[in-house]
Amino acid sequence: MNIDCFNRLCFLLENLGGLRPTWHVTIVEQVAMFLTVLSHHTKNRIVKASFFRSGYTVSKHVNFVLNTLLKLHTVLLVTSQPMPENCTDNQWKYFKGCLGALDGIKQKLTHNISCVKPKILNMTFGFIYSINIGY
Repeated sequence: MNIDCFNRLCFLLENLGGLRPTWHVTIVEQVAMFLTVLSHHTKNRIVKASFFRSGYTVSKHVNFVLNTLLKLHTVLLVTSQPMPENCTDNQWKYFKGCLGALDGIKQKLTHNISCVKPKILNMTFGFIYSINIGY
C-alpha cells in the first residue's frame, strides 16, 4: 500500500467512521497496527514488540479499527452489478448474467471456457464458469 492510499484510509476512518486518537496512540499508528495484523498475519506479541506497545493496547486498537471499518462497509464495499443481457462487448459476452466475472481485469482467454449450470437440492443458483488459461 502506498502512502497516499494509507493516508486516504486514515482520513476515511477518522472523518466518516469516527475513529479517534488516544492520548498515546495516533490514528496512523492504530491503522498501521491493524494492517500489520491483517496483511502479514502477525501475532499480537510480534506487533507489540514492533510498535513498542503492550499486548492489551495492540488488541484494543486493532479492535477499534476493525469496528470502525465494519461501520463503513457501505462506503468501502461496492456491490456487484450483473452483466446485462444486451451487452455487446466481446470481452464480456461469455459472462452474461454473472456477477463480476472478471471484475474489470482484462485478460486474453485463449483456452477452454466451459459453462455449467449447477443444481443443488433441485434449486438453480446461476452459472459457474470454469476458465482454464493455462497457468
